[in-house]
Amino acid sequence: MKAIVYQKFGTTEVLQATEQPVPAIKANQVLVKVKAFSINPMDWKIRKGEMTLMSGSKFPKYTGTDFAGIVEETGAAVTGLKKGDEVFGVVKNMMKEGVSAEYVAVTASLVWKKPSQISFAQAAAIPVVGTAAVTSLEKMGNINSETNILVNGATGGFGMFLLQLLKQRGANVTAVTSNKGTAFAKKWGANTVIDYTKENVLSNTATYDIVIDLSGKMGYKTAKSIMKAKALFLNPTPQPIEIPVSLFMNLFRSKKHVVILSAPSAKYTDILLEAIKKGLEIEVNKVFPFSQYKEAYQYAEQGGYIGKVVVELN
Repeated sequence: MKAIVYQKFGTTEVLQATEQPVPAIKANQVLVKVKAFSINPMDWKIRKGEMTLMSGSKFPKYTGTDFAGIVEETGAAVTGLKKGDEVFGVVKNMMKEGVSAEYVAVTASLVWKKPSQISFAQAAAIPVVGTAAVTSLEKMGNINSETNILVNGATGGFGMFLLQLLKQRGANVTAVTSNKGTAFAKKWGANTVIDYTKENVLSNTATYDIVIDLSGKMGYKTAKSIMKAKALFLNPTPQPIEIPVSLFMNLFRSKKHVVILSAPSAKYTDILLEAIKKGLEIEVNKVFPFSQYKEAYQYAEQGGYIGKVVVELN
């Protein structure tokens, strides 16, 4: 089978399409013929060597975390899935595994049946950013129409899920996005939309109960000026040092810096599937064929697009 691998850290130029054996599955795994996989920022952070403490420096390495496809084979201990099922899922360890291949062997507990109303490309976009959005909701605690929430960088894949989940919960949301994202932010449920190319959210007099920075550009120190006295700053893109430091510093401050660390699970996926039933939209900005995998990663790394970028296989 064809699979994308790399033998050293670097730019997209280190990615190579190689011939690999179809993986053998364990009793608790399924073999999936991959129809689509999505691209996430963690893919290039690992590839560039920014996550070596967790990913290690052993090669070859693989890329891609979430996927959709068709079950080809099931392990002896697997129930609830069978050959021919249309599914989507995620690898257990994104630091060590990858799904950018024609076939992938995955733990069955991290594979779910694809809703019939969405495409393989849309399904492949769900697990990583969808789970991060649900995890963020949990960290927010009890929210309602009186809860003022600022979502910075609101119309990427993460924001797409988060805005719609917040709308389903009735929160009062201000979304910060580019001019090409304003219509999507409104459609996905933002009460107020700020175009950062025309207005600086930090110059407004408004303050917020919760600020979540999906762009990775605001930071806790900057956000403090627009946070209420006992507000939360949610950080889904922390630097490794921020994880222990934020826990310690929160003991002494009323404005909390909360790091978001998420892992897909059946619990979170059930929440996402229910939201999709209620009309949650999945916007796939661009689909690349497998033969253009380098172009796909280059496009994704540039940022500035709405929703998700996906690679499809025949």
